[in-house]
Amino acid sequence: MDKIKLGIVVSEYNFDITMVMLERAKVESEFLGAEISHILYVPGTFEIPLGVKALLEKNDVDAVVTLGAVIEGETEHDAIIMENAARKIEDLQIEYSKPVALGITGHGMTRLQAMERVEKAREAVHSAVKMVNALKNLNRKA
Repeated sequence: MDKIKLGIVVSEYNFDITMVMLERAKVESEFLGAEISHILYVPGTFEIPLGVKALLEKNDVDAVVTLGAVIEGETEHDAIIMENAARKIEDLQIEYSKPVALGITGHGMTRLQAMERVEKAREAVHSAVKMVNALKNLNRKA
């Protein structure tokens, strides 16, 4: 059976947190026997949907994992960024019929809370792999 090929879009904003998340995602991918075919670094969570779209268009990507940390600021900016990114990521998943796992933590969290949630990256990889397998199994039965 071919390995599941994952693309990862990771935000460079809050780099100290997102790079730990990326390492967790790499370990989980290897553990599950999936291959990371592309890692795309983007400036922030706001740019993640465009990165997702670019990876979904690639033939060697079965699913995309998004990694980011949206930390609370003094305004509602974090909520707006997260809500819009999540909505567009969901839209792209449906449009391309390929799984996109939401591994973006936040909004409304502190930097400490963000560090405590780096394992969400592992969960996102697990979700992406599980969805690819579920869709393959559905197509085999059809």
